[in-house]
Amino acid sequence: MKIRKIQVLRGPNVWSNYRKKLIQMRLDLEELEHYPTDRIPGFRDRLQKLIPSLVEHHCSEGKRGGFFLRVELGTWMGHVIEHIALEIQTIAGMDVGYGRTRSTNEEGVYNVVFAYTDEEAGLYAAHAAVRIAEAVISNEEYDLYADINNMKEICESNCLGPSTKSIVEEAVKRGIPFIRLGNDSMVQLGYGANQMRFQATMTCKTSALAVDLACDKQRTKELLGNAAIPVPKGELCSNETELEETISAIGYPLVIKPLDGNQGKGATINITDRDKAREAFEHAKQYSRKVMVERYINGFDFRILVIDNKYVAAAKRIPAHVTGNGHNSIQTLIDLVNFDTRRGNGHENVLTKIKVDHDTEVMLEKAGYTLETVLGKNEVVYLKSTANLSTGGSSVDVTEDIHPDNIALAERIARIIGLDICGIDIMAQSLSEPITENSGAILEVNAAPGFRMHLAPTQGKPRNVAAPVVDMLFPQGKTGRIPVISITGTNGKTTTTRLTAHIAQNSGFTTGFTTTDGIYVNNKLMMEGDTTGPASAQYILKDPSVEFAVLETARGGILRSGIAFDQCDIGIITNIKEDHLGLNDIHNLEDLARVKSVVVHSVKKDGWAILNADDEHCLAIAEDLKCNVAYFTLEPESETVKQLISNGKIIAFVENGYITVKKDGKDIRIANVHNVPLTHGGKIKFMVANTLASALATYLWGFSVKQISSALQTFTPGYELTPGRMNLFELRSYHVMVDYAHNPHGYEAIEDYIKNIGARKKIGIVSGIGDRRDEDIIECAFIAARMFDHIIIRQEGDLRGNTEEHINDMMLQGLQKAGRNVTHEIISDEEQALRHALLIAEEGDFITAFAEDINLVVSIIKEQQAKEDKERLQHTA
Repeated sequence: MKIRKIQVLRGPNVWSNYRKKLIQMRLDLEELEHYPTDRIPGFRDRLQKLIPSLVEHHCSEGKRGGFFLRVELGTWMGHVIEHIALEIQTIAGMDVGYGRTRSTNEEGVYNVVFAYTDEEAGLYAAHAAVRIAEAVISNEEYDLYADINNMKEICESNCLGPSTKSIVEEAVKRGIPFIRLGNDSMVQLGYGANQMRFQATMTCKTSALAVDLACDKQRTKELLGNAAIPVPKGELCSNETELEETISAIGYPLVIKPLDGNQGKGATINITDRDKAREAFEHAKQYSRKVMVERYINGFDFRILVIDNKYVAAAKRIPAHVTGNGHNSIQTLIDLVNFDTRRGNGHENVLTKIKVDHDTEVMLEKAGYTLETVLGKNEVVYLKSTANLSTGGSSVDVTEDIHPDNIALAERIARIIGLDICGIDIMAQSLSEPITENSGAILEVNAAPGFRMHLAPTQGKPRNVAAPVVDMLFPQGKTGRIPVISITGTNGKTTTTRLTAHIAQNSGFTTGFTTTDGIYVNNKLMMEGDTTGPASAQYILKDPSVEFAVLETARGGILRSGIAFDQCDIGIITNIKEDHLGLNDIHNLEDLARVKSVVVHSVKKDGWAILNADDEHCLAIAEDLKCNVAYFTLEPESETVKQLISNGKIIAFVENGYITVKKDGKDIRIANVHNVPLTHGGKIKFMVANTLASALATYLWGFSVKQISSALQTFTPGYELTPGRMNLFELRSYHVMVDYAHNPHGYEAIEDYIKNIGARKKIGIVSGIGDRRDEDIIECAFIAARMFDHIIIRQEGDLRGNTEEHINDMMLQGLQKAGRNVTHEIISDEEQALRHALLIAEEGDFITAFAEDINLVVSIIKEQQAKEDKERLQHTA
């Protein structure tokens, strides 16, 4: 078997709009295409022995053991690999369940699709699943758990920790979208100007001053002490002399800890003599230049969580410990505790594995034990001096067992320090009575406190502490979303995108939009290039200045990675015509329609899909949509449109010269089409269609007729606003038009305009696109021969795997097919082809350049204009 290609789909895609995170592997079975599983002796038994948990896969049989039944009856290896990839991820702790395997038009080649939790782990699973299948086929030994452990390590390194994950899950539950910013725990909730960011449990609302204060234990202690809040007596020490002075002042027992420490690192508690104090002091200095020396407070370790100045939860923390059974050593007991699947190496699980370190050795020494000591039955030995979960501790929920005075005290502390999310460590005998009455004290105030102890306590009720965080960031049910309009189709996408963005911007929104020529915010070019994929869309959605997003969404990006957003307010399909067929398993217009439909399937339930009523494939898409649907048409008298109107559908069309929206039986006039520059007085039909789509979309979003009408009349087409879209240039005695048309439908649209132009000679500069079907190249040339008197055939800069000779041959076939006496010449270089056309043009000629490098072509034309202007001035002088 051979893996041809692997793609990571990160958003709504052609396989599923709901299961956004999928791996798509293009797998060539090679000879195994002729060997389904029932023709491989012993395959089922060996697979079941290696991965017995596959018995839980129901598959299409719909029952336990269904997958193994399919294997026994005979299924293809792609299907098997799909199930293996899913199961090994699940065994590694990443529960996934969705998969699909589909054949392609190429014999023996399959698309194997399966869900993933972590992208890197999903890619690993794809390769591992193929290796496993090959080993089972060959009856070779295979170390399955090496793969499992590798995927666990990948997940531990990449996956969100419990605190971050809980906030993300709570946001998603409320319909708030999220974007992970990089590979760590920084996350953006919401889009554009309405976004909020957080990292772990520190948010964009967290005060930097408050964090600095909380990290400075001495200043925190002074501030709280001055506010009459109980804190342990103690001093800050930098050397042994200061240590001795502090011991003399406060006496024993002591706690010694680094000033800048966290997670209990470098801390030693219950110190009762000078030698231990000096040893603890030196240990703490490994973590911080200055060391806190405090009076040890006897009692239990509690953590109170305050969010947005409101009490949320409390937990009693128990230091890492083991309980004897009369048989095993302390080291063995530690190993048994660490075997608990709830424990991870860091913060990725609800508990952390116990690691033997200096603190452990000190604790055992105090108890008179070593790691080889066998504890008596039910004997408990503590292995850490602090109760941090990060050092292997556990927690008991006491949220409902706290005295009101302690709640008020905790909320007051959060306000004094100024933290929006505040973890307060308290040592006391109990929280059920005021700590001011039981000799309790505040030990520390923590910025970015971990949520693990509250989300999944070892004992007691789990608390949804993520909810108040999301309440704080998005009060009163806000979702953090901005309006998103996504536009796709074969032709007209960019113009419709630019016009829609113009309407939004003219109505007062800071508007970000993506097109085939670049990313823009309020018409300022931010990044140049073909930016119609998901990465470019995310650029806009991440920009904190953007209030309205209009996203051109091309076929390539959908197939490559899926869509960048989880849902949009409005989706537009301009049309579905022949282009890119024969590529990426898109063999016909039905296949292409399936790809384009991903956009409108991603429209929110109360949003709108805007479809072309004159396009049969758009009409077919409408039948499966769960959102509202409206239509635009150039043929309002067609039977199809009449039926849509009778069914109560909203339709946009031109009536009596006006762009009109028919809604609820009423005709709403938007603007006179003759006053809309983009349509050239209504003469350019496909621009009228683009205008109708944009006007309808913005009207249904909620813009007023006045806002839309004003914007339509101020959107002036040209190289600056609509580069490569019928850009007209007037030279001294002839005209040049530049357009990006590159498929039969685009050529026909230009033909519809050019046929009404009076010209002495119509000259066309055309090319064939290397990765298009032969019949599409021939058809473009055929249409060119109908509209031009003289044709210059050039070549694209990238032949896309084709040859210049073959492309030219197809173009010439198209010219001959037209049966017209059209002259032609071949000039491969685009610049030279244009310069030649400008050279041979005579008075009254009309040149049309179907351009690849728009900027180059326009610069040459402007150069010629400047040259003519200079000559005219010289002649006048």
